[in-house]
Amino acid sequence: MDGFIPVLDTFTVLYLLAAGFIAAFVDSSVGGGGLVTTPSLLALGMPVPFALGTNKLASSMGAVTSFLSFWQAGKMAKKLSLFLMPLSFFGSALGAYVVYLLPEALLKKVIVLLLIAVAVYTFRRKDWAAGTSVKEKLSKAAYGAAALMAAGIGFYDGFFGPGTGSFLIFGFLFLGFDFVTAAGNAKALNLGSNLGALVSFALAGTIYWYYSLIMGCAMIAGALCGSRLAISKGTAYVRPLFLAVTVVLIGKQVYDIIFK
Repeated sequence: MDGFIPVLDTFTVLYLLAAGFIAAFVDSSVGGGGLVTTPSLLALGMPVPFALGTNKLASSMGAVTSFLSFWQAGKMAKKLSLFLMPLSFFGSALGAYVVYLLPEALLKKVIVLLLIAVAVYTFRRKDWAAGTSVKEKLSKAAYGAAALMAAGIGFYDGFFGPGTGSFLIFGFLFLGFDFVTAAGNAKALNLGSNLGALVSFALAGTIYWYYSLIMGCAMIAGALCGSRLAISKGTAYVRPLFLAVTVVLIGKQVYDIIFK
């Protein structure tokens, strides 16, 4: 474990609580929480596999909260989401399993290009909010596309992760949902992918449980606040936040490519 010794002093507990709340507040609306939690855990000196595993358990706690908030508010296509969640789960579990079999450097470059395309297209489209808020009767082709998206992005989330929320929301926007409902659907699939990857990390024994539970409690609080704000404020709040997080993701990946 690279000599890392878990210590839960007052500073560490407060640090985990702050990082978890901030990450979940943003993640509950548009994703991107991993931009805060994973680097925060790595900064404590954790080995990478343990940072990823510990983050997945904490993130899953926040994802459950976000999922329930959007579900109870009716800002989710419930039948569609329940159909897609198992695909996201198994895709993510497989992605976490084969994490060392694909070249990460190449994947990072592809992700940068995809994120730029997402940001540019979303910025140019001013009519995303005109989509149908909640609809269950999609065409067979749309259902097939949604199934491929759930499994594919789930695999990506288990294998790599950054941008998962952005890609899921973007996919649901293309299927005709407005921003808030797209975010709700995305949280359902993100919950599935989090749980799928969590199973793989748990089986591998790469989770610091106390760290996860402390950070996870803060993520529950952050997810409650962030979800309620997104639901009440609607597209006027979610759309610019979505673009901001996507731009930050682009910057993070470009930095990693150049300096790491």
